[in-house]
Amino acid sequence: MDKFISTAESINAAVNDVVWGVPMLVLLLAVGIYLSCGTKFLQITKFGYVLKNTIFAVFRGKDAARSKDKNAISQFQALATALAATVGTGNIVGVATAIAAGGAGAVFWMWVSAFFGMMTKYAEIVLGIYFRRRNANGEWSGGPMYYIEKGLHQKWLAVLFAVFCLFASFGIGSIAQVNGISTAMESSFHIPKLLTGIVVCTLVAIIVFGGIQRIASVTERFVPFMAIVYVVGALAVIAVNYKQILPALSEIFAGAFHLKSVGGGVVGYGIARAMRYGFARGVFSNEAGLGSSVLVHTCADVDEPVKQGLWGIFEVFFDTMVICSLTAFAILTTRAHRVTGLEGINVTMHAFESVFGKAGGYAVSVGIVLFAFSTLLGWSVYGCRVAEYLGGPKFKTIYKFLFLAVVLVGSVSSVQLVWDISDTFNGLMALPNLIGVLLLSPLVFRITQNYRERVFLHKSVKPMLSFYDKK
Repeated sequence: MDKFISTAESINAAVNDVVWGVPMLVLLLAVGIYLSCGTKFLQITKFGYVLKNTIFAVFRGKDAARSKDKNAISQFQALATALAATVGTGNIVGVATAIAAGGAGAVFWMWVSAFFGMMTKYAEIVLGIYFRRRNANGEWSGGPMYYIEKGLHQKWLAVLFAVFCLFASFGIGSIAQVNGISTAMESSFHIPKLLTGIVVCTLVAIIVFGGIQRIASVTERFVPFMAIVYVVGALAVIAVNYKQILPALSEIFAGAFHLKSVGGGVVGYGIARAMRYGFARGVFSNEAGLGSSVLVHTCADVDEPVKQGLWGIFEVFFDTMVICSLTAFAILTTRAHRVTGLEGINVTMHAFESVFGKAGGYAVSVGIVLFAFSTLLGWSVYGCRVAEYLGGPKFKTIYKFLFLAVVLVGSVSSVQLVWDISDTFNGLMALPNLIGVLLLSPLVFRITQNYRERVFLHKSVKPMLSFYDKK
């Protein structure tokens, strides 16, 4: 078994180097910059408007918090389910592994990927809402495969995305998450990984077979609770070590532009490594560019593409700029990344234990369990959507059983292989999606400009009809 795993790691590492090489980094960054320019940097110029009409709208009791359509979910439920998928082990374990592999500078490139990724996700969701349609049950069906097929008229590329997303749901959405749960439970509470896998599998089955309505009702309560608890805990760790905040910032920026060669290698190796792991872990965490969260955002009860696109901007901001940054500063201010022999979750656990003692380690373990469990739920929705697109309702049922089986197997998988395989499928599914978004970007710009003229400039302009409304 060890030999097989070693061989698999070597093969996947070679593939990963190609998938996440310079071309992918350039493509992700270029698409984000291009979309930011084309939308006139909406993530900056209208950030207050974004907050007012997303998270603050929920507190004001607006329609965003509820759905009038029995076959849809509310805008907030769509966000909560999408955040359930994105706020996972990548926010705790992924940040630690990014710092370990790419240095503190990886955090800076994680921020860069998120800043431009806000508009990539915005564009994905705008296209997703524009090209979504009702299925035979009256429910909304949408996602990259629909705007690639109907917008670009490239069915094969749409199928390619769906296949990659299907496999990614078994990597980033299942194995990586349950592995984080089982490792945390074994490290903190000495619970066998297989037993954890059985329990998690059972709970996921109960919720997933209830359909997206049940999943959304769980995530809209679950996600805010776990996020608030983790944010408060991380802020406490940083507050205790407040004197190390400026040194941590200095280390981040110095590492991001580290030009010194390594072992006689090419000058700039440090930058390339920081960028590679910063972007990979950033995308792993917020999923901007993957097109995955569009699969649930298109289920929202919303009348305009831009309105739901705003939730995508907030989603990336909260996931990476808030949660991932808090994890990074908790690690850097406590110098946990400098402790010999620690890796993955143990780095973050050490940071919290330095302030809260053993209770801090237990808290991180519980955080991993909550974050990862929510991600399992979110990705089960993604997988079901692409499974239905590929093979219809029957294949969706088969997929649910396969997903549960992978959850069980993933609980006892190799940690490094899990992360590497997840990175590989992330990159593979990003390619057809980014091609679709890039080629359909003029449509995104027109929809955005139409909304800008009607809402911001108060001009008498008719709303742009959706693709299926036109037909």
